[in-house]
Amino acid sequence: MSFYQNKIAWITGASSGIGEALVYELSKAGAKLIISARREAELERVRQQSGHPENVFILPLDLEAPATFDAAVQMAIAAFGRIDLVFHNGGISQRSLVKDTLPAIHRKIMEIDYFSYIELTRLLLPHFQQQRSGHLVVISSVMGKIGTPLRSAYAAAKHALHGYFDCLRAEVWKDNIGVTVITPGYIRTKVTMNAVTATGEKLNREGKEIGNGYPADRTAAQIAKAVENGKYEKYVGKPFSKEWMAIQLMRFFPAMAMRVFRNAVPD
Repeated sequence: MSFYQNKIAWITGASSGIGEALVYELSKAGAKLIISARREAELERVRQQSGHPENVFILPLDLEAPATFDAAVQMAIAAFGRIDLVFHNGGISQRSLVKDTLPAIHRKIMEIDYFSYIELTRLLLPHFQQQRSGHLVVISSVMGKIGTPLRSAYAAAKHALHGYFDCLRAEVWKDNIGVTVITPGYIRTKVTMNAVTATGEKLNREGKEIGNGYPADRTAAQIAKAVENGKYEKYVGKPFSKEWMAIQLMRFFPAMAMRVFRNAVPD
């Protein structure tokens, strides 16, 4: 029997990219799903394409609207009676210099990419602790481990996720609650296209690295396997890619890494 058979998983950012691919991967493995994003029509499209639409519950959610989170959590729990896994996946990227980036853009990215994750987690923890089981899966980024030009707010949010969820893992392991932090490399999604500029407009340009990135469906399979194996942290994407090498360089030779990263050509 599949690890995910009859598991209840809540996926945010499920209308495209890695989130959409996770819907198909987990549905194929026998999971029942709650899927969230802002665009309800896109969620319905994903539900219909999931292979088992009768096992998919649509829960529209705006990660910039924390006042709605309490009700959303209660609706998610009620959908199938419990939640076993949460995939924190919704997010937004950035392409702008520090000197040009408005404070409101930093706050927007932190609200979506960091604060939404920790508030949804806080509201879900009593449910996980009561049932003495649960697993939090956090989609971070290689940018949560390194720093390159034009991504200051995005990298700050992703770095923060690692610190917060490492601390949380140390607090809740006795409650049989797992935490897996995923660090994707370049994945073929619309993340660059939808990235915000210094003043908040969409970049509306696909980066070369993203365009040639690892397929989202294969990434979802890597993520599903990492969670099944109880990994604390896992790089996903092209094996032994330059993104993977960047993480190793930062870990073992940080001074050299800084010299390399400062000359990186932004995607």
